Amino acid sequence: MVSIYRCELELHDSLYYATREIGRLYETEPVIHNYALCYALGLVDSEVYSTTVVEEHSYRYFCPEQVPKYEEHLTPLNKQGIYVTPARAITHTAILNTWKYANNNYHVEMEKTQKNIPSFGRAKEIAPESIFEFFVISQKELKLPKWIRLGKWMSKAEVTVEKLPQPQTTEGLFTCKYPLNPLDVMFTNQVISYDVVNMPPVSLIQNVQMRGQYYQFKEMQDIKIPARIEYHFRG
Repeated sequence: MVSIYRCELELHDSLYYATREIGRLYETEPVIHNYALCYALGLVDSEVYSTTVVEEHSYRYFCPEQVPKYEEHLTPLNKQGIYVTPARAITHTAILNTWKYANNNYHVEMEKTQKNIPSFGRAKEIAPESIFEFFVISQKELKLPKWIRLGKWMSKAEVTVEKLPQPQTTEGLFTCKYPLNPLDVMFTNQVISYDVVNMPPVSLIQNVQMRGQYYQFKEMQDIKIPARIEYHFRG
């Protein structure tokens, strides 16, 4: 029996990750990738959630190389029937921070610096008290953490979890207003139209009109979530 949890995430620090780079501007989109949420929630390589991976790909203790291993890390979640959707901002404010540094070359010989060229950039971050929403779909009961950390600065965020009523499974044409990972829905649903959210490692889609099976709730008619959704890594 499927369980669906609606999660609200409130930022207690500013959130930064480079969704896109426009010259010297590094911009954070008010959308959080579902891969990032899986790591932040502690679902990856976890004994608690029975998602441990082989020692070669271990995530918990030591990462010998900075190479993403999404397929190795997230495939165990498929086996446990756990899926996290990307998060969208319910309410958010952006803040712009400017940083700068100078190229000061100091050596033991105390040579005179040949150049002193300041460099600068700007980071567009999501401000504290911004609130995001996402869903966790599971084939068994889950206990999710109340506090997590996200982004380049490991920003602190509070998670409030609400278990939704038992969903009804329906099939047909529907519109999902929440962001989705296209690789995770394209094999089980016919995607008709959507808006693209450009961000690495896989661009997301939102306002998606699609045909297939989906979950809906008698008390909350506006919530429609694709069924049979799981992680895929090749289109």
